[in-house]
Amino acid sequence: MLVAATVIILIICYQLAFKRTIEAWHINRQLKTKMSQSSDLSIQPGYIERKSANLNHILDLYKVDTLNFRNEAVSKISSIAEAENVKLAEVPNQDPTYHIAEFTIQRLNFEGDYPSLVKTIGDLPHAKGIGILRSAIIKKVESHTTNDTATKLVLQVYLEMIEAQK
Repeated sequence: MLVAATVIILIICYQLAFKRTIEAWHINRQLKTKMSQSSDLSIQPGYIERKSANLNHILDLYKVDTLNFRNEAVSKISSIAEAENVKLAEVPNQDPTYHIAEFTIQRLNFEGDYPSLVKTIGDLPHAKGIGILRSAIIKKVESHTTNDTATKLVLQVYLEMIEAQK
């Protein structure tokens, strides 16, 4: 009876405690062999592809066809300004000090009331193909005529862009 009771206790202990421990130990050995067989798990192709796609998306925001900037981008910008009741007052010639090998900065001047100018600043980053809004300055400008002085608000916007590859 002692031998039968010992065998029954061993079977119960095996089912309740030892079986799961032995299975976990086998799984651990299998995973360690798989890990040692793979060359380098730190390189994750999916992560690198997502990172590359995100960087390409960011670069696409900066890319502008600078030859057609005066036509296409200015028409997009003026339609944004017109929607906010702002006037695109000036698109000055390209200043050589703002042209660097990696990118170009274009300055634009808008005129209008303060809330409309602020809305225009908010709308510009959403337009595609005009570059990225680098900075914006709102100034109060007084213009003197012969018998009258008029004040207006002028928004100077600096857009940064990378020349699109042809």
